[in-house]
Amino acid sequence: MLPEGWRRSTLGQIAHITSGGTPARAEPSYWGGSIPWVTTGEIEFNTITDTAEKITEAGLKNSSAKLLAPGTLLLAMYGQGKTRGQVAKLGIEATTNQNSAAILLDDGHDPDFYFQFLSWQYDSIRESGHSGGVSHLNAGLLKQIAVPVAPVGEQQRIAAILSTWDRAINLTTRLLANSSRQRRGLAQVLLSGERRLSPGPVWSAAKLGELIVESRVRGSGGNTARKLTVKLYGRGVVEKTEKRMGSESTQYYRRSAGQFIYSKLDFLNGAFGCIPEHLDGFESTLDLPAFDFNLERASPRWLLHHVAREEFYRGQLGLANGGRKARRVNPSDLLRVEILLPDLREQQAIADVIETACAEERNLEKQVSALRAQKSVLMADLLTGKRRVHDCGAGTERGSLANAE
Repeated sequence: MLPEGWRRSTLGQIAHITSGGTPARAEPSYWGGSIPWVTTGEIEFNTITDTAEKITEAGLKNSSAKLLAPGTLLLAMYGQGKTRGQVAKLGIEATTNQNSAAILLDDGHDPDFYFQFLSWQYDSIRESGHSGGVSHLNAGLLKQIAVPVAPVGEQQRIAAILSTWDRAINLTTRLLANSSRQRRGLAQVLLSGERRLSPGPVWSAAKLGELIVESRVRGSGGNTARKLTVKLYGRGVVEKTEKRMGSESTQYYRRSAGQFIYSKLDFLNGAFGCIPEHLDGFESTLDLPAFDFNLERASPRWLLHHVAREEFYRGQLGLANGGRKARRVNPSDLLRVEILLPDLREQQAIADVIETACAEERNLEKQVSALRAQKSVLMADLLTGKRRVHDCGAGTERGSLANAE
């Protein structure tokens, strides 16, 4: 139920919805001009202030592209992955391709308010594009989207409040990206020996087979084994969930906490990690070989950071056997890889420094998640009128929040 002063409408009743176009690619004179041309990949819940491609006046005149004013909302109607259904606001005069809807709101409807509303309705909008076996949106579907219409002043105050959270999220996200870059750079110089934490013994060459030893403790059959798997890109070892029981004839092997484990098929995609305590005793087939550490030579933390560098695991392409889509890295080949090894004390010191940087990164990830959760709650309250935003007078950006009666 909407509060007093609000009403229900549809997007088609409060806005004109159109689309753009693409000048002929075969005509060079249509491209490389000064008119911004937006693609769906640039629509990312953002304000667009520049574009990767630009068209000329001739391209504009000889295509269905339209020049759109700042404040126009764009919604991706097609696109791979998460693209379809994402929304953006033009911060500049620009054109767009035919895969994007341009939403030109009528007077009395604030673009920032409806940018927030459509962003909040992202999942619902995407789902509407699946009807009839068609996985895209169109103007007809967008016109049917139910929208609230609040007094324009309240729309603006709501948008201002939510924009405050957006600024905090964007700032923290940038800090997170910077922290991640610094951590990767730090790991690279420390793990390669390019930068030493303190003077010490010269690093010696060692094969991985001197540092880890494959474990093959026979376990259960596939019908009873508690199974684990390895996620891509160094994201850890987790319990494997299956919809159907495995085969009794498939041999599984018992794995222990602290062992190094990787996927033969996805080693080149960073599918490796150390088995955590809560998965002690879980099992895998030989497609996920596991290894005990030689603790007299290698720190497990240091070695895991070493192999987790993209430069390392991507660099082992020569080890992979099989076709392009089924390249497997076998233990016998991996164990022959030679690396430079610091002494144990330096290994542990390097791991400590990298893990301090990782902790900072995780803290920023938690901050971003908390801010997004806070904004989600606010959106549910403010964009439905559950909480009202009263005018606090001239010069105030936010207004004051109150529960609707």
